Amino acid sequence: MQRDIRWLWVYEIGNEADSNRTLNVDSTAMTLPMSDPTAWATAMNNLGMAPLGIAGQPILPDFDPALGMMTGIPPITPMMPGLGIVPPPIPPDMPVVKEIIHCKSCTLFPPNPNLPPPATRERPPGCKTVFVGGLPENGTEQIIVEVFEQCGEIIAIRKSKKNFCHIRFAEEYMVDKALYLSGYRIRLGSSTDKKDTGRLHVDFAQARDDLYEWECKQRMLAREERHRRRMEEERLRPPSPPPVVHYSDHECSIVAEKLKDDSKFSEAVQTLLTWIERGEVNRRSANNFYSMIQSANSHVRRLVNEKAAHEKDMEEAKEKFKQALSGILIQFEQIVAVYHSASKQKAWDHFTKAQRKNISVWCKQAEEIRNIHNDELMGIRREEEMEMSDDEIEETTETKETEESALVSQAEALKEENDSLRWQLDAYRNEVELLKQEQGKAHREDDPNKEQQLKLLQQALQGMQQHLLKVQEEYKRKEAELEKVKDDKLQVEKMLENLKEKENCASRLCASSQDSEYPLEKTMNTSPIKSEREALLVGIISTFLHVHPFGASIEYICSYLHRLDNKICTSDVECLMSRLQHTFKQEMTGVGASLEKRWKFCGFEGLKLT
Repeated sequence: MQRDIRWLWVYEIGNEADSNRTLNVDSTAMTLPMSDPTAWATAMNNLGMAPLGIAGQPILPDFDPALGMMTGIPPITPMMPGLGIVPPPIPPDMPVVKEIIHCKSCTLFPPNPNLPPPATRERPPGCKTVFVGGLPENGTEQIIVEVFEQCGEIIAIRKSKKNFCHIRFAEEYMVDKALYLSGYRIRLGSSTDKKDTGRLHVDFAQARDDLYEWECKQRMLAREERHRRRMEEERLRPPSPPPVVHYSDHECSIVAEKLKDDSKFSEAVQTLLTWIERGEVNRRSANNFYSMIQSANSHVRRLVNEKAAHEKDMEEAKEKFKQALSGILIQFEQIVAVYHSASKQKAWDHFTKAQRKNISVWCKQAEEIRNIHNDELMGIRREEEMEMSDDEIEETTETKETEESALVSQAEALKEENDSLRWQLDAYRNEVELLKQEQGKAHREDDPNKEQQLKLLQQALQGMQQHLLKVQEEYKRKEAELEKVKDDKLQVEKMLENLKEKENCASRLCASSQDSEYPLEKTMNTSPIKSEREALLVGIISTFLHVHPFGASIEYICSYLHRLDNKICTSDVECLMSRLQHTFKQEMTGVGASLEKRWKFCGFEGLKLT
């Protein structure tokens, strides 16, 4: 052994549970004396063995068998900085010194420390199996177990006849301990025969069992990670809403009571909405649902009152804020007045330069803050004025609603009521048909309840039909009144235009001749036909309508006249026909969407009237 060694690099990979594992060495099998007991004790301590002498006595008294190491020399563990499961590569300039290892049946001699470390292949994932080559020819499986069981628990050994074997350990870190023995020369007993010696070569081995266990472990870790993420997502996910109970009379009464309570109204309304969307409404439960909807409608008044109370509180808060802001502005004005009075000549000269500077800065800051608060107060007042003006505009627009818009709104309301009544009528018809089908299937003609129900439904159907007819008649009447108002408006406009034209013509005729003024005015005032062209149009239209005894629309008449003259205007033709009330008559035909205005020739009846 060399005593001038300065570095000792020994790999000890393991955990605290394996620190109690020691190499069982029999001192009686040792045949060579130890030249340096201290170095041998250090190596045995790093391997976790109790350092014993040839006679079996401990070499160093500081060895602690409970810890498996000497108290003065710390062992190399994977938790140390720079060490992992796989040891780092050894620097080329640092020699590695290994010690002799004595076993019961053999002796392991370390390799030359000046030689490079033995080469190894790439470590397979989850490797627990090592390849051991260079075994002696006379080496048995018992000797292999004796040498390598000091590295850890051996699960299986597969020995070959060609001086090599595969050893599978229980844990992965035990493989690193086995690699420490790579390069050692083994000798069985004290024999120097070639068959009893060999050089160990330990390397990683790729085994299907190791790969399978590693993959299973990775899948287990992935499952744990997915489970952890799922638990984290479920923890962060907002709680789901409570399930809505199924409809029943008991639950309906509970929801109806909750609808009357302001604190439970939101939950009850959600339940009511869910029941309606599920289709729980039928003939038997319609009254219950109507009462619940009525309770929801009554909540609207409470909400409106609450909104009004909040608006009142807001107005009071605005008024308080405005008053407080006004008081603050008054105080700012007083402070600014103090600064201005201090800036006058009679007081300004008595202050020092630093005091004058501070007073000027304070005055500027106070003026800026005062201006900001003043702008804010003026903005509040402008908003109030704008709100007042908007209210006045709305009031004026509401008062300027015309009779025509009122009639239009009434007509639309009647139309909507007509549609709703038609839908109700269809619903009653469907119910009657369903009852008839049930009666035909059951073949119970003598059932008085069904007959009574049929009679009630028929009466309700007749009442609905009568009401529908009344609404339709009222709708037609309102629509006719609306059309009449529109026609009267057009006639008034036309009459105004005619009066203007008559005034112009009268002024021209007065300028030409005073004698013919009165007859012309009389003829203009009395005759609705102004020119020969209008007389021709009257004759053509009369002939056309005489051929159409049931009347024709103004568009149809004008389309016929456009074939004779493209310059004829529809509005002029309609105005001409409206002036001749004893010759042409306008009537309304059709119902609802097919309502149409038709013109008829009534000259034969008008001749008797004139």
